[in-house]
Amino acid sequence: MSRRPVNLSRRLVDNGNTSVGGSLQSKSRSTSLLSIGLVLLGAVLFIAYSYSISGRARSIDVASKFEGGVSCTLELQQAFPILKKAYGNSMRKVLHIGPDTCSVVTKLLKEEDAEAWGVEPFDIDDADSQCRNLIQKGFVRVADLKFPLPYRSKSFSLVMVSDALDYLSPRYLNKTLPELARVASDSLVIFTGYPGQRRAKVNELSKFGRPAKLRSSSWWIRYFVQTSLEENEGATKKFEQASAKRSYKPACQVFHLKAHP
Repeated sequence: MSRRPVNLSRRLVDNGNTSVGGSLQSKSRSTSLLSIGLVLLGAVLFIAYSYSISGRARSIDVASKFEGGVSCTLELQQAFPILKKAYGNSMRKVLHIGPDTCSVVTKLLKEEDAEAWGVEPFDIDDADSQCRNLIQKGFVRVADLKFPLPYRSKSFSLVMVSDALDYLSPRYLNKTLPELARVASDSLVIFTGYPGQRRAKVNELSKFGRPAKLRSSSWWIRYFVQTSLEENEGATKKFEQASAKRSYKPACQVFHLKAHP
């Protein structure tokens, strides 16, 4: 019985096709893994980008209120972690005085074991519902700083002031500063602008009655001495140390004073 001749070339071709097919399957598998890896990487980058945009949007939303200048009220809020280091337990019962006090009080009330009140020295016809709610509940009051504050002496462990004293003449400062020290039992901290500094865009004349008078640190120090207000050296030192650790440099002048004994 004769055997059919074996076609060696066909066998070689068949073997070659098998080898090429295996190679294609291997490449296909590698391509699939690469695609999955790229999809996962894209998902991670998208999530990170979304958080980044969200955080940036919140920052822009806050900053937009003060576009075009410096707001010491916003600066005070950014300095909360530093102030906590400087004042410790004194941050548990706080009175803030200044424009946009509703935002300050809201932020303080979110802190654990914190009590906070605010005095808005200017008209707040454009207040939002949250601010009006704070006013209705008595956390925030609208009061003219040219008159005595509606609180008993030593009602608050810490009194914080921002963007308010710059609009008072020395005549009214003589009445207001002693009042601030009167209602504080421990300390008084003041955030005020630097001379030549651009303030936040507001219609100063209609809202505050006069443009801001930004005074030098030497002027304030002399004035504190004249009104018998002493520097709180302990709080000043702690504030400076905490600021150095966080590489924080205030955009406003910050004065730490003792309350009247």
